[in-house]
Amino acid sequence: MKPMVTQDFRNVDTPIVGSSVPVAPDVGHPNDYYFRPGMPQRPAPPRAVITTLWDTPRQDTVVLGRRFHQVPVETDVTRMFADHMWQGDEPMDAVVRSFRHIGAQQGREMLDRALDEGIDTVDDAPNELRALFDQLDNPAIPYDPARWEHGRQIWISSSYAAKLGMMVGDFFGSFVGDDVASATGATGRFVKDPYRRFLETNAWFRNVTYRSAMDRCSPMFKDTVRVRLMHAQVRAGLRRSWGDEHFAHHGNPISNAMMMGAAVTFGLTPLAIDHTHGRRRSSEDFDAALYYWAYIAYVFGVAEELIPRNAVDAFEAADYMGATAGGPPAWTAVMADAATTAFADQTTTGSIRRALTAPILGLMACYVGEPLVRALLQTTPLTTAHSATRYLAQGVQRPGLTQRSLLRGARPTPRSGLATTQEGTQRRPVLAAIRQPRPHRSRTTRHHRHPLRPPRRNPQHRARVPCPITRRTCLSARRHRHVGTRCTFETLGCRLL
Repeated sequence: MKPMVTQDFRNVDTPIVGSSVPVAPDVGHPNDYYFRPGMPQRPAPPRAVITTLWDTPRQDTVVLGRRFHQVPVETDVTRMFADHMWQGDEPMDAVVRSFRHIGAQQGREMLDRALDEGIDTVDDAPNELRALFDQLDNPAIPYDPARWEHGRQIWISSSYAAKLGMMVGDFFGSFVGDDVASATGATGRFVKDPYRRFLETNAWFRNVTYRSAMDRCSPMFKDTVRVRLMHAQVRAGLRRSWGDEHFAHHGNPISNAMMMGAAVTFGLTPLAIDHTHGRRRSSEDFDAALYYWAYIAYVFGVAEELIPRNAVDAFEAADYMGATAGGPPAWTAVMADAATTAFADQTTTGSIRRALTAPILGLMACYVGEPLVRALLQTTPLTTAHSATRYLAQGVQRPGLTQRSLLRGARPTPRSGLATTQEGTQRRPVLAAIRQPRPHRSRTTRHHRHPLRPPRRNPQHRARVPCPITRRTCLSARRHRHVGTRCTFETLGCRLL
């Protein structure tokens, strides 16, 4: 294996919001084709350069014995991902081309009927649509419902903080990453209505986490295929409007490599964040979560040869895609400005709004690093607020991090009831070795203000003596008075027998 060589890069995007872009003629490019086994692999597009902007989220995925390299090591997996930056979703791209001949409305009706009733019920279905449903009904990656459900449960068991880190990383990938930000910005949805577009994305993401979401007759399976069609239509439109010059520098918009990289990020980042911060995960857990998201990616249109077979290969691919994500393109400023117009008010209310964003920006910087947050907000009204992200991120990361990692590493998981340590897997008594009882501190010692000043005693504080009737000790009562069967000084359950 040899290290990859960084390339010189200059962004060529110049967005024109609200204007019509002339359609480029259909002139072929030497790399504009679909990969077949035995073909020589294409090199990465010139825009895929190694940058340090994404180092912080990349370091969160250094698990399973891997080491962090500033320049990713070139492997068969990374070469395949570099090759598939040039191509999209072959079956669905062919369906979109066929819909141009039969009409978009009629084609959509055929697709919906095939999803609901099967492709055999569609009369005069084009061959491209039949080929698509042959792939969906007879997947090259066998769908095992029990295995898929196990992976879903593993993924669901990740902590909320880890899932939040995954969502923050996806957000910055959509707004700052060169490939994704250019495509999402050019469609105009994030510019015209960023909040609705963000909610739509999160609604789909939430639905694929439901039980049996990828069953063939599931409504979520059908919605995923419809989103796949929408992506193919956007890809075809951008490919024609941007032309061969943009294609030669950036590769295919919404490429197959980008979709698989996103699926790996969704599936493995939460487990990797937990593992890095002490909540240990086994390689079997990572493989199970990978299968869960790999099948979703297959339904979404990722080519079979691009799907990693194990978590180690998946992390190599995710690290390579993160290192070459690049950015920010010119579209980042357009989308960020559209999403932060409410903070441009120069009144006192506007100043308060900008100040209140500092904790949120600091939390984001804790997950993805301060450089990415500054790259996102460099042209927005929040330039004064994000100056505090450095200190907020340090405050979130540093206090008690080592102690929490040791403690969580020894905490048994809900699934197995085992505790994982460096020496291996042990039972629950490992907690006693780490959780030492705290020394008792009298309540009176809290009131020491000066070495020579006597402690201030709370006049209501009384010695803890057991109740003569129930033989139980109340929290702060010297005498026990009983009314019926309950002690009037009861705080910890002093009752008559």
